[in-house]
Amino acid sequence: MTKQSVTKKEETRQRMIEAAGRSFRRFGFAGIGVDGIAKSAGVTSGAFYAHLGSKDAAFHMAVAAGLDEVITSVPEFQKVYGADWVMAFADYYLGHAHREDLASGCAMTTLTPEVVRADEDQQASYEEKMTIIVNLVVAGLAGGSEEDRRARAWAMLSILIGGLNVARAMNGAPVTDEIAQAVMKAAVQVAGPTLKQ
Repeated sequence: MTKQSVTKKEETRQRMIEAAGRSFRRFGFAGIGVDGIAKSAGVTSGAFYAHLGSKDAAFHMAVAAGLDEVITSVPEFQKVYGADWVMAFADYYLGHAHREDLASGCAMTTLTPEVVRADEDQQASYEEKMTIIVNLVVAGLAGGSEEDRRARAWAMLSILIGGLNVARAMNGAPVTDEIAQAVMKAAVQVAGPTLKQ
């Protein structure tokens, strides 16, 4: 196999994982089948199975890839916004563009309810990635003990994840905006003091 064909195979596989992530975020695990994911990726169902193995495996990969995006973005927010990084992150997270884009939105919000119903291996992988995210948040917080900063990090993330779900479930823009503003404020308050990067 040539280097070019290996690269093309990797690109196809990555495209399928991204399509699976968008599909699961938009429709939920039960709301999309292999044929729909394959079509979204521009491949056949046979190619899907050859690259990813099963719908469950695709879900596992999609969750991991989605949480890896958060693992990459938290340090970027800390670097770019310094002591204001939590406010900037919360503003992005509850912002109109992110609220309206289920398919490309954060995996923490859209896929967490699906992980609740997943098997133990998926939940263990999710816990591992979420712990990495919490440790990154802790690294950007100041004051208090390590235990206190970890508690604040879990609370901040939980407020954002739950708050975004509630905001998305509303039918009217005024209520959605009200929730978004309240959740942003609460996330910043619970996070407390931050470090200047």
